[in-house]
Amino acid sequence: MTDLCQTQRAMRNIRRAALQRGLVAVLDVGTSKIACLVLKFDPGESVREDGLGSLAGQTQFRVIGAATTRSRGVRFGEVDAMQETERAIRTAVQAAQKMAQVRVDHVIACFSGAYPRSYGLAGEVQLTEGQVSEQDVARVLAACDVPDFGAGRDVLHAHPVNFAIDHRSGFGDPRGHVGSKLAADMHLLTTDSVAVQNLLYCIKRCDLEIAGIASSAYVAGLASLVEDEQELGAACIDMGGGSTGISIFFKKHMIFADSVRLGGDHVTGDISKGLRVSATTAERIKTMNGGIHATGMDDREMIEIGGDSGDWEKDRRKVSRTELIGIMRPRVEEILEEARGVLDAAGFDQLPSQQIVLTGGASQIPGLDMLAARILGQNVRLGRPLRVQGLPQAATGPSFSSTVGLCLFAAHPQDEWWDFEIPAERYPARSLRRAMKWFKDNW
Repeated sequence: MTDLCQTQRAMRNIRRAALQRGLVAVLDVGTSKIACLVLKFDPGESVREDGLGSLAGQTQFRVIGAATTRSRGVRFGEVDAMQETERAIRTAVQAAQKMAQVRVDHVIACFSGAYPRSYGLAGEVQLTEGQVSEQDVARVLAACDVPDFGAGRDVLHAHPVNFAIDHRSGFGDPRGHVGSKLAADMHLLTTDSVAVQNLLYCIKRCDLEIAGIASSAYVAGLASLVEDEQELGAACIDMGGGSTGISIFFKKHMIFADSVRLGGDHVTGDISKGLRVSATTAERIKTMNGGIHATGMDDREMIEIGGDSGDWEKDRRKVSRTELIGIMRPRVEEILEEARGVLDAAGFDQLPSQQIVLTGGASQIPGLDMLAARILGQNVRLGRPLRVQGLPQAATGPSFSSTVGLCLFAAHPQDEWWDFEIPAERYPARSLRRAMKWFKDNW
């Protein structure tokens, strides 16, 4: 636990140095694409000395370089073939640097998959001085009862999401307030450590320094949920190529995250098997002609499969759009049903607002919103990432939600456990509390 804390703390220091230099790259390592953006920070904005997150004010930045490349060697959002992924990362980073006409040494990366698990922790301490100091915040975070989450797992995020002083709850930053007892609620997200280490090693092999790492589900929510949704409670379902990330936000904090190991590539795979065509042809058919709602017209609309197998008869085949929809719909339904199961298990129905936002590349299938409203509930909308200054038009679609979210994460990171000087001997491991039970009791 302490080792990882040191790694995360070291990354924060590297990030602070990168921001002072005014340049950092963000890298979204996905199953279907790898995207890299180069961010330039305005030197006019002073970076706070302690480099703390959400309390650090707004940092202005703009995108000066952008590139995407087809992902290779990534399965279910995790690095599978190291050398292929390394080549793809190098390609994306070099193209983005070329566009920006600068060399970048520091990157902040995000990834999906890796079996995320959420925990809700609580801790409290007596205040000796009567007024909350930085040291008191560190003490109360150290007092949180960290669950024994098992070997082979690492903490990816540890956000304090709520502070209470005596009987007053709902403080975002308790420093300076007066009271006798300070309590904190914290959201802890753990992931499979092998998947994280593989990604870090892969990026290091590209001669890049890692200035931060984040969960794609978290950053996609940052980019595609509007402020009211983050405040009142909303879920973001980020439908990627190899996996679907699910995050729940409340009071502007992520309080739950999970992922389903299904995505748009599985739909492509079904088309490939069902129509006996290559994956490339299946992807083209899905993008150009796909859908999930069949009408009477679709029986008459014939799609030329096209192909390059060399067999003239096979390459000239046509199928009706109804047949294509019949292949796609069951898989899309399965992805949404799985997401529904995750939300139910998390207790999403306890939130005051039940807004669900669908984003990610696979959310662009025509008719998805109607099907999602049936499976997930009426409050469903399709989300696009917020506009970021300098972002090229090609990178403004739903498939870039986690990439844009990573820019916001780089510029205004939320405070995490390792931002505070927590005494090293205070890393307890006791009981486990279910994230949502804690959450219902404490808010």
